Amino acid sequence: MESRQRSIALLVAGTYFMEQLDGTIVATAAPSMARSLGVTSADIGVTITAYLLTLAVLIPLSGWITQRFGVRRVFLSAIAVFTVASVCCAISTSVVELTAFRVLQGVGGAMMVPVGRLAVLRSTAKSDVIRAIALLTWPALAAPVFAPLLGGLFTTYLTWHWIFLVNVPLGAVAFLVALRLIPAVDEPRPPGLDWAGLALTCAAVASLVVLADLLASATVRLVPSAAVGALAVIAVVFSVRHLLRTEHPLLRLRLLHVRTFLISHRGGSVFRVTVNAVPFLLPLMFQDGFHWSPVKAGAVVIFVFVGNLLIKPATTTLLMRFGFRTVMLCAATGAALSMALSGLLQPGTPIIVICLLLVVGGMFRSVGFTAYNTLAFADIAPPDLPGANTLSSTVQQVAVGFGVAVGAVALRAGDPIAGWVHLEQPVGAYRIAFFVIALLTLVPVIEALRANRTTGDALRVGRR
Repeated sequence: MESRQRSIALLVAGTYFMEQLDGTIVATAAPSMARSLGVTSADIGVTITAYLLTLAVLIPLSGWITQRFGVRRVFLSAIAVFTVASVCCAISTSVVELTAFRVLQGVGGAMMVPVGRLAVLRSTAKSDVIRAIALLTWPALAAPVFAPLLGGLFTTYLTWHWIFLVNVPLGAVAFLVALRLIPAVDEPRPPGLDWAGLALTCAAVASLVVLADLLASATVRLVPSAAVGALAVIAVVFSVRHLLRTEHPLLRLRLLHVRTFLISHRGGSVFRVTVNAVPFLLPLMFQDGFHWSPVKAGAVVIFVFVGNLLIKPATTTLLMRFGFRTVMLCAATGAALSMALSGLLQPGTPIIVICLLLVVGGMFRSVGFTAYNTLAFADIAPPDLPGANTLSSTVQQVAVGFGVAVGAVALRAGDPIAGWVHLEQPVGAYRIAFFVIALLTLVPVIEALRANRTTGDALRVGRR
């Protein structure tokens, strides 16, 4: 992998980390922000939803905008918008201002990450795609794990404003580096924007994200949840119907006919959902069930990322040596087992045992993310990269949003079930929740078993 390609991949990884961290860290600081702004924590929840909703809704549009204005121009503008919006969030004096600037942040984030990944894919040879995607994967693994600890540290020893101010130097450096690294390339003018597809896709994605938020809330209101769920089903059906019939769709669903692309997003989406539920459940269990402090809970969860880091240098070698099918099968099986074992943890479990389990779970998590994210582009032709990148980013964003929702629903379901089977509370509810997401992770295990042994071999150039 050439030095310039690696530098671009690291640059995009840095912006991805900013965007992912910003989507998860606010939840930890919500009580402190609420007190400062004179509102309730539930009101701060609106700002979290606004950010995630903006991200999800605008990502489908990123592909067309990139073709219309060029990767360099859109990527630089997105970094600038995200950084300026971070400053505005930090100086907000009301929840209305904060929510408005969070929406602006979402606009920057929605363009920044998909466009950056497209820049990496276009500048990377087929033989180096595995290495490039491995570099791009770590932010998605790191941000949800670091968020509870960083949020706790900022709110305990500084103020909540630093949650946003930390983006300023990162954004400034990213802008200057991008200015130097990202080349200006003439893009073929795209066909007219699919306005009907945009409206239907926005409605579908927005309703799915709102449904996930409703299901993840502390108190689920059945009528609004059912109404939004019904709207989501209707919007998805009509948007899929339109996108498959129109000549130049906003999202190219026909790319799902590419077998490797389909596997990456069918089994991979379930893997992303369950894996993203773990950083949500662990800090809650440590605080609510084990009675640890927020800082201690956040510090121990960091060991999930330690596992990510330890295995990261080997992920490319594993994929090259054993192939995608074997690696996906082992990663999903190992992740499911680590989730089930997490459900057996108790307050009296030695902390060294807990940390070792989290490290091992983090390893399977990292390998699985890299395999699924890379496989998506194994058999995609260069002209189809923008469409595949946009569709992949949209599906991943929705899957990540449902991670917390599935964790929250499993936890609520675990409460009565734990009583029926006489498990000690409050730890019993978390046990059931971890068992549930472990069972769900068997879906990608089955998907991997059904894959061909040659799946993804187009990327294993020079394999032995």
